[in-house]
Amino acid sequence: MRGRRTGRTIWFPVVLTEFEDRRYLVSMLGPHTNWVRNLKAAQGQAVLRHGRREQVRLTEVATEQRAPILWQYLRVAPGARPHFPVGLDAAPADYERIAADYPVFRIEPDPMSNKSAALS
Repeated sequence: MRGRRTGRTIWFPVVLTEFEDRRYLVSMLGPHTNWVRNLKAAQGQAVLRHGRREQVRLTEVATEQRAPILWQYLRVAPGARPHFPVGLDAAPADYERIAADYPVFRIEPDPMSNKSAALS
């Protein structure tokens, strides 16, 4: 994606997770990271490079829908586990309690793909 201040293309690694046949990105460091701020400034437009270039729109998931996605994310992103105050064996209510602190974005095709910026 493009930096919100510089306009330069920004590349960074992310872990995709799947839940109920949809793909998601999670901000393991919370809502105040630069990539979340840049994504919001870009109105969710980004380019994923996961084997191929894919222009997408990332739509933030409502807090009350995040818990099962966060549960799945921690199973596929072991490097994220130290950043979460719940363990793999935590109860669903524990994930609901922390959901507001960890933005989750649903990955969808971008209808405005010619205006996308890069994200990897």
